[in-house]
Amino acid sequence: MRRWIGAAAAMAMLALGGLSGVTAQAVSSSAQADPAAPKVIRVGATQSVDSLNPFLAVRLVSSSIHRWMYGFLTVPDPKTLQPSPDLAESWTTSPDGLTWTFKIRQAKWSDGQPITADDAAWTFNKMITDDGAKTANGPAVENFAGVTASGQELTIKLKAPQASMLDNPVPIMPKHVWEKVADISKYEATDFPAVTSGPYIAVEQKKDQYVKLKANPDYWRGAPKIDELQVIFYDNPAAAIVGLKKGDIDLIGRLAPPDFDALKGDSNIVQWNEQGRRATYLQINHGATTSDNKPIGDGHPALKDPKVREALHYAIDKQKLVDEVQNGLAVPADGSIIPPMYKDFFWQASGAEKVSFDLAKANKILDDAGYKKGADGVRTMPDGSRKLQFRFSIHTDTPIEEKLAEYLTGWFKELGITLTTKRLDSSKFTEETGTTALFDIAISGWSVNPDPEEVLATHLCSRRPTASGEGGGTESFYCDPQYEALYQQQLKELDRPKRADIIKKMEERLYTDAPVIALYYPNDLEGYRKDRIASITPIPEDKGILYGGSGYWPFYTLQAVTKDAGTDEGGSSTGVIVGVAVAAVVLLGAGFLFTRRRKMVADDRE
Repeated sequence: MRRWIGAAAAMAMLALGGLSGVTAQAVSSSAQADPAAPKVIRVGATQSVDSLNPFLAVRLVSSSIHRWMYGFLTVPDPKTLQPSPDLAESWTTSPDGLTWTFKIRQAKWSDGQPITADDAAWTFNKMITDDGAKTANGPAVENFAGVTASGQELTIKLKAPQASMLDNPVPIMPKHVWEKVADISKYEATDFPAVTSGPYIAVEQKKDQYVKLKANPDYWRGAPKIDELQVIFYDNPAAAIVGLKKGDIDLIGRLAPPDFDALKGDSNIVQWNEQGRRATYLQINHGATTSDNKPIGDGHPALKDPKVREALHYAIDKQKLVDEVQNGLAVPADGSIIPPMYKDFFWQASGAEKVSFDLAKANKILDDAGYKKGADGVRTMPDGSRKLQFRFSIHTDTPIEEKLAEYLTGWFKELGITLTTKRLDSSKFTEETGTTALFDIAISGWSVNPDPEEVLATHLCSRRPTASGEGGGTESFYCDPQYEALYQQQLKELDRPKRADIIKKMEERLYTDAPVIALYYPNDLEGYRKDRIASITPIPEDKGILYGGSGYWPFYTLQAVTKDAGTDEGGSSTGVIVGVAVAAVVLLGAGFLFTRRRKMVADDRE
């Protein structure tokens, strides 16, 4: 494989005249001699699209592209993040909260066909009746009792009231196109141009290299201010940083602190550092079971004991992790899985309930619980059956996770606990931590939406896999009656402040029972070229997120620097392909292996 990659790189160099001093920016510049050249912005991504089919796609990059392409019933307001009209221009609900009626606006699909309520009804009913269509957003329709359409009026009947009804994450698809698909579960949606209703239309894809989108001239809000948006894929963050500095790409988001710090000192690059919408946490195998309550996996039995999990929590210096693992670009998590960005729902421990770094207290908890240290300094189970030797599952070739493992190993050693790092590729990591439960402790995390129902649902009994390993979507294998009852309460509570109080109790339960231990809330770290991007509006507009935010707003408002400002406007598909080839050569020249395989790290999840 290495020989093939090396040969491919050499061939690319020959085909491009050796590439000595030639860059994608230079090619783009020559291609832009025509003053009428299109305005093009290139976004770098260190994660490839898993599918252009919205029924299947679960990666953040895919979800972002789909937000740019398709309309939803509602979208987060760019200022408040509260639900605001999108394809549904208005809505009403029955007094009992069980019937919702949406008026679908008069608008067109990109092929000129009218958008009707029948498109929305078909989308939801397809998910209800076809298991293959449930992969990405199946839980979003679990509470739907029936969906019907009449002209521009969509009616959804619920089994029970649902507070998150206006935050439905499902993009509405064109029935006249998608009803012809024989098997949704196998369809990759690579028929171009795509038929869309959002700001952009996907027109070209080269798998694992790029996706090209054109502005939709018939978008109901008006066409975007650029002509073309390209997403360029890199296998390695270091190569993406090189690409940004060279001008091969114009923006990149979701950076790790070392990569973000590498952008310092470049006068052409704006460093974007704001609150993020993620939580990073440890997933603890506290006795995993399947959805029919059968034990699964090989988790260490000591982790079933809440006292052991509590001791582990006290042994973690979260501020030190923020300072030395995250380079100060995060917030210590004295709360749970919802980050402080979402003020209404954020919960933080205080007083006696707050777990602070205290190795002496952690040792005493284990002493009192009967976990004695042996002559080698390692504790054993109270019955003497096993030593407290845990595995820590991380992703292959992820430097920050390696560094995190070093700190945890040192602190846990002070408790008489041995921690051994277990490095897994993305597919194996997902399998072992979400289906087979072949782990003890693992790194994890989630991007939280303005309504946190989805991340809360990843800790429900119903999210555990079946005995055959199907279904699931669990983040913890958690199944707790108290948590379940609170979840059902918040689901039916339509008064937002009252619902927020219930959700905070759910976070408190996760904090005290510790099936997961929140470590920190990473900042949103991004960078873009100010000589290429004239304006971009984050979401929320006040100190929000650019790439990976909860909505299309940043990339709808995006404006390119014009030629009058002395720069080129972007490039053609030739520039894209050359840019990818150059990235490969740069990557190999720097001593990295340019692989086709993408790892699915915790930050990849939507």
